[in-house]
Amino acid sequence: MEPPVTRTPAFPPSIAPLALTGRRPLWSVMIPAYNCTVYLADALRSVLAQDLGADLMQIEVVDDASTDGDVAALVAALGRGRVQYYRQPANVGSLRNFETCLNRSRGHYVHLLHGDDRVAPGYYARMSQLFEQHPEAGAAFSNYASIDEAGHRTYVPAPIDAAGILPNWLVRIAERQQIQYAAIAVRRRVYEELGSFYGTNYGEDWEMWVRIARYHPVAYTPEVLAEYRGHASSISSTKARQGRIIQDLLLVMESIQQHLPDKDRKQVALLSRKFYATLGIGMAYQVLRETQDWPLAQNHIRQALAMSKHPSVYYHMVKFHLKQLLHKLSLHA
Repeated sequence: MEPPVTRTPAFPPSIAPLALTGRRPLWSVMIPAYNCTVYLADALRSVLAQDLGADLMQIEVVDDASTDGDVAALVAALGRGRVQYYRQPANVGSLRNFETCLNRSRGHYVHLLHGDDRVAPGYYARMSQLFEQHPEAGAAFSNYASIDEAGHRTYVPAPIDAAGILPNWLVRIAERQQIQYAAIAVRRRVYEELGSFYGTNYGEDWEMWVRIARYHPVAYTPEVLAEYRGHASSISSTKARQGRIIQDLLLVMESIQQHLPDKDRKQVALLSRKFYATLGIGMAYQVLRETQDWPLAQNHIRQALAMSKHPSVYYHMVKFHLKQLLHKLSLHA
């Protein structure tokens, strides 16, 4: 009797190689979706506006048994037969749904575009160009913009580099996450070689991008060609409210260490812990703004301090507690 399949695999799941015979599309745009029906139309329209045709582009929604709407009907209405639809028999969780996406993909380049994100005009043409210019690249990505629930841009990171193969990328991406799913495309053969996502459903992508950088050059363009949507029901927002992000990041950092040369491991770990400890304090402020839940905010602070004892972390922690003290004094004034 086979053991039950876990929602969170402990090791990278295998991605089956495709047969070498027969025609394959250049692109597989795989759209994992779960209870994001309100945003899915936006994602589909952004892809269909750049449709290269069925011979060159597979477009498929992989629905993890959503309960917030009729996803099949939405795909049929917008896709008009152009977009394939697959529904999981039961909810399997994000990691297993990504695994299904990758195994169902047939293209040479795979783009995992979450159902609540979208691409900007020119994404697929520019990524194709990057792969053609740099055949050694295992993956290629662009700069991105964060958007809110209404689709308005709220933040655009500074460019990482000029266009081309990124130098010393393994160490740089190992220090902190700098890529959004919507912005990166990966050669399918790289997923076949390295496997799918595993370990945790927050930060699992960071480990994957490090894993790819360990074995393959990565190409980049500073153009803003993808949009990552933040909203209250996303996994990251949910985990932030639960105070679980730093725990997951610590697991991811531990996994990342295995991909680094011995000489870089200690320094990368110190830099990562400092960066994400500071981010954790920022999350504490965000929790206060959104919920006024001081105990949950304090939990973020405790986890941040457990992550790093750098003086700058203590400085931000003292500022937070002073704010808390002033808040208490104002309540009793």
